[in-house]
Amino acid sequence: MPQEKIAQEKTAQEKVPQEELSQAELSQAELSQAELSAFVAEAAEEFGIPGVAVGVLAGGLELTACHGVTSLDNPLPVTDTTLFHLASVTKTFTATALMRLVAEGAVELDAPVRRYVPELRLADERAAAEITVLNLLNHTSGLDWNLVEDGDGDGDGSLAAFVAKMAKLPQLTPPGARASYSQAGYNLAGRVVEKVTGLPFEQAVASLVLKPTGLDGTFFDPDDIMVRRFAVGHNRDDDGRLRFARPWTSWRAGTHGDNPGGGIASSVRDLLRWARFHLGTGDGVLPADLLHRMRERTVELRGSTLGDGFGICWFLRDVGGLRAIGHGGSGNGQFAELLLVPERDFAVVSLANAGPDGYRFNQAVVRWALEHCLGVAERDPEPIPYEAARAREVAGRYTNDVMNLDIETDGSRLTLAVGIKPEIRGSANTDMPPDYPPAAMGFLPGDGDEYILVEGGLTGQRGFFSRGSDGAITGVDLAGRLFTRLTPSS
Repeated sequence: MPQEKIAQEKTAQEKVPQEELSQAELSQAELSQAELSAFVAEAAEEFGIPGVAVGVLAGGLELTACHGVTSLDNPLPVTDTTLFHLASVTKTFTATALMRLVAEGAVELDAPVRRYVPELRLADERAAAEITVLNLLNHTSGLDWNLVEDGDGDGDGSLAAFVAKMAKLPQLTPPGARASYSQAGYNLAGRVVEKVTGLPFEQAVASLVLKPTGLDGTFFDPDDIMVRRFAVGHNRDDDGRLRFARPWTSWRAGTHGDNPGGGIASSVRDLLRWARFHLGTGDGVLPADLLHRMRERTVELRGSTLGDGFGICWFLRDVGGLRAIGHGGSGNGQFAELLLVPERDFAVVSLANAGPDGYRFNQAVVRWALEHCLGVAERDPEPIPYEAARAREVAGRYTNDVMNLDIETDGSRLTLAVGIKPEIRGSANTDMPPDYPPAAMGFLPGDGDEYILVEGGLTGQRGFFSRGSDGAITGVDLAGRLFTRLTPSS
């Protein structure tokens, strides 16, 4: 690609003299702007994504590649400063803000949450007294995924109102017993930030994290977003056509109450700066030991595509013998992915504005960047052939507070479908993301309780089935979330 074309598209390459690079860095620097741009354009077309933004930090070089448009109906070219909804990547900002409060002595990780939010009431009073700040940050609180009410409730979307309703949220396991991804837990963590700082959550995060790290293109407030170029989410209808995803950030009422777990918007340019911060030594914002503590395993995560453990917020996983940390996000028609390999000073960011294949686009980008920059080729494991007895054992309906997960077998294959509960979808006054229709899955070699999805929008997702003391199937994990078994298949 001609250099003038690169300049026109506002992609950036930080020049580093070759003589200043080590041999390992030279290997990483083999990735060129033209290669990255060509792959991003090809992958966006393959997966049918209207607009994407990708960034790679490798070998001292920083590259970005953008393709497509912000919206199909009101198109503007995507640039490296276009804002995308990051959804759950927001949790990395919330956790970092809390770690700064830890550094200042205002919060203790092992302290009970009630020290900071004494009004907390949960369905399980013992759990309410025992849940610690760390339990929230590493998803071991035992709280169900999220609190989603029918309709608008009382219309109060504040964190205080969210916490006041948490007594309605199921307690899946005792605190600390195991990891299960909880949006509600992070919303409660956001309330801790508010109570300790005396500021609204969004202002506190801006003061504690965004401003000190120079993230001047990262926002919570729609009033800040709408006056800048931003990507619109799209969802694919049953006929294959893409339609606008409304509302922009979240389909649940009271979006402010969900901001700590998923409300931030940012650009590929700012996310690369965020990656540099977490690859560094704290930049005076956090002591290096606390920043690096966020990468250390606090709990095991079994059989998950997302990783083999949680640090403080970060998913931890092995990539070709290297330890990586990362986090993804899935919003209403928008998907985000951030992966860092600290020992190689490597990071990749991928943002896409269509579902469900934005997830698959992001995973393809991450794998391509790992292979081209680090020489790591990741491949999905192969499932074992269909076994009728195993299929019948796990078939049935599983549920959490928002979604039903249906596993069925027709005697020749096993499928998994995920859908928003009909009572929630039917009573909502906003559009919701489409359900995931039945997609083939298979068991992985080993004890027979781990599986992988081999088709559909969740292709490559792995999980496992839980068993009770009597050996019976009691639940299934998908995307780090525990779904409790409701009924076996007849």
